[in-house]
Amino acid sequence: MPEQLATYGEPGVAPSHWTFLTNHTLVLLCLAEDPAIRVRDVAQQVGITERAALRILHDLAEGGYVARERVGRRNRYRIQPNALMRHPMQRATRVGALVEALRGSRP
Repeated sequence: MPEQLATYGEPGVAPSHWTFLTNHTLVLLCLAEDPAIRVRDVAQQVGITERAALRILHDLAEGGYVARERVGRRNRYRIQPNALMRHPMQRATRVGALVEALRGSRP
């Protein structure tokens, strides 16, 4: 049976196929909320498969946006707040500023 992915919008209304934030950004926000989050939980919260979540975590680590530390049998992720965003329009913006802006006043 295929995994049930998250839907967006109101019940009874066909879901939109886009959101303002990319899955990479949503994964970053999950890590900011809980650095010890399991891949399964990231996938569930973002509405993607575990394989997609693993690929995104790999992308973020390879790009220098998160550091991964093995703690026992689990991973702990630390966002690298001074890493600069990739797109030419945001190259002067640090990832930490993006995460802070999107999380609001949460600790």
